[in-house]
Amino acid sequence: MAHLPPGIRFITSFSRDQWYRAFIFSLTFFLYASFHLSRKPISIVKGELHKHCAASHEVELNSYKEYAAQNQLVKKPSNVSQCGWEPFDKNNYKQLLGALDYSFLCAYAIGMYLSGIIGERLPIRYYLTVGMLASGLFTAMFGLGYFYNIHNLWFYIMAQIANGLVQTTGWPSVVTCIGNWFGKGRRGLIMGVWNSHTSVGNILGSLIAAYWVSTCWGLSFLMPGVIIAVMGIVCFLFLIEHPKDVSCSCTPSSVKMHHLLIDSENCSVSLNSSTVVTGEGRHGTSAISFLGALQIPGVIEFSLCLLFAKLVSYTFLFWLPLYITNVEHLDAKRAGDLSTLFDVGGIFGGILAGLISDRLEKRASTCGMMLLLAAPTLYMFSAVSKMGLEATVVMLLISGALVNGPYALITTAVSADLGTHKSLKGNARALSTVTAIIDGTGSVGAALGPLLAGLISPSGWNNVFYMLMVADACALLFLLRLIQKELRCNADHNL
Repeated sequence: MAHLPPGIRFITSFSRDQWYRAFIFSLTFFLYASFHLSRKPISIVKGELHKHCAASHEVELNSYKEYAAQNQLVKKPSNVSQCGWEPFDKNNYKQLLGALDYSFLCAYAIGMYLSGIIGERLPIRYYLTVGMLASGLFTAMFGLGYFYNIHNLWFYIMAQIANGLVQTTGWPSVVTCIGNWFGKGRRGLIMGVWNSHTSVGNILGSLIAAYWVSTCWGLSFLMPGVIIAVMGIVCFLFLIEHPKDVSCSCTPSSVKMHHLLIDSENCSVSLNSSTVVTGEGRHGTSAISFLGALQIPGVIEFSLCLLFAKLVSYTFLFWLPLYITNVEHLDAKRAGDLSTLFDVGGIFGGILAGLISDRLEKRASTCGMMLLLAAPTLYMFSAVSKMGLEATVVMLLISGALVNGPYALITTAVSADLGTHKSLKGNARALSTVTAIIDGTGSVGAALGPLLAGLISPSGWNNVFYMLMVADACALLFLLRLIQKELRCNADHNL
């Protein structure tokens, strides 16, 4: 009998369950990457909606006045006052652009609290598919303003509000799905790798939007809208909500189950007990209430921590390209390309946070350590970025890792751990609500960050960085009780 080809031997070396898990891991990765891909264009297009051309226009205007005086002309040329895309060509453009960010993020924050509750009661595949198709529609709608020459501010604000609401279908759905397929063992590392979809989506969104931003910025929105809609169709065709649906085991047999979160009453219990999500728990239990989810130990602390951590992350997400344009004096395309380095750093930060938290078995302490390092790093970034392009590249990578590390860990591994806490007695339907509460609270910070940046930046970018450092300190403050408990339990264990 002939030997099997190496490729076939590789395929058969994995079990059916492992192939299904790899498929769901990859599918949910690309599904949520498309959500972030569709959110990124607005930050890239800001530099095109308002161009820093005041100085050149003054020269043009002065030249025109001299010419008019000599020729006794009184008619003003139509393009003298144009400086970008109306209505963003005014002096208050930062406030107007901040209003676009705030409208999206405020709608996202409000919708997130409802999304988890609704998502528990509907099939994930249908819920996510509808959300992705609607998100594609409203993302493209913003870009259509370019093609139809729309200059009404409320058109763009309503497109952002609608998009913010429908995008809330994504996160609770994919986290619930991935939580159903993967147990707690090495969850930090697995979800750290998986959560890099956030940065991958941001990078792809930046590159796609930057490709058209200087020539036809409408396509910077239209193409991401088409991509997320196509991925919605893929979701409908292939997403499997739970391993039981295809007769797979609920958790990998080789994985040892651990709780990595500190129980409010007894730390030894939470380190040794495990909660396995069963098919009976999934179908036979009622959905958890909002107040019931808040009573799970750690939900409130991590939610408030994420509020400030996400404030910092989303301020970078929405304002970094414009900051680079102002400081480095680059055009919108080059600034967009350079801003992707922050997300590259975020990929490594999320994986590193997951790896460390698995090794130490301390989620809160891992987040606290990275937040402690992030604050002085932000100060260094504000100072060093003015020294040249090379220094900016290095600080973008470091800042991205430290800012996105805690954010990634809390929204993935911590949310999944809390959503399958032992107090829930195997009720897997609670995972969607817990995820929505944590990410919804974080989204309040995501809405406040870009808004505050728009209000503060006219007084100087340094003040924006001071605001971000204060936010990092507040995020650390809300974790102190959990960090203290983790350290105390570790000391008791060593004794």
